[in-house]
Amino acid sequence: MFEAIVEVLLHGDQYLNVFVNHYGFWSYVILFLIIFIETGLVVMPFLPGDSLLFAVGALAAAGTLDVVWIITILSFAGIMGDSVNYAVGKYCGNRILNTTLGRFIKKDHLERTHSFFEKFGGKTIVLARFVPIIRTLAPFVAGIGKMSYPKFAVYNILGGILWVASLILAGYFFGTIGIVKENFALVILGIIFISLLPGIIEYARHILSKKAAKMQCRSVSDAIE
Repeated sequence: MFEAIVEVLLHGDQYLNVFVNHYGFWSYVILFLIIFIETGLVVMPFLPGDSLLFAVGALAAAGTLDVVWIITILSFAGIMGDSVNYAVGKYCGNRILNTTLGRFIKKDHLERTHSFFEKFGGKTIVLARFVPIIRTLAPFVAGIGKMSYPKFAVYNILGGILWVASLILAGYFFGTIGIVKENFALVILGIIFISLLPGIIEYARHILSKKAAKMQCRSVSDAIE
């Protein structure tokens, strides 16, 4: 199962090409659902996002998909997904965390998302679009935190369009270059690594700050003794 997922991620352009040629118009609907589910269901943060959008852009450049339509459709999917996720967090968030379903939401992922909000405030909704897992949890946490919906909506629309358009256009302009096509797997790995990097850095800072706090407590305790 894991090997199959990795294979699809690394050779997404090949699989998507077959997929789109087979399903035609319905491929737009299915791609919409993938982006909507990844951004809208808090328990599904592992679906492909950045790499999928880049591969979709490469297919659009080859004429398999219409670039304007796919950017419009997937931007709408991302915006609607975050809106649903926000509503779930606002009205059911705490109850979900206290049920069996809440076990699928890792505590450290929630803590990382909270730290993003503490550092970037409402801009987290935009920045989180480019960070896997945080992307799915950010609107949920915003809902739990009762962020005003008009403020959330502005960041949501801006972030959704920026995320989808930037990655699809990157694939559109660079995905068909010879060296990129020949090393597509490495490019996808690079995109995944770059998208994970902010989260890794933030997590490392979180761990280091915890250690620093423990050391400070020990120093104070030793001084008192």
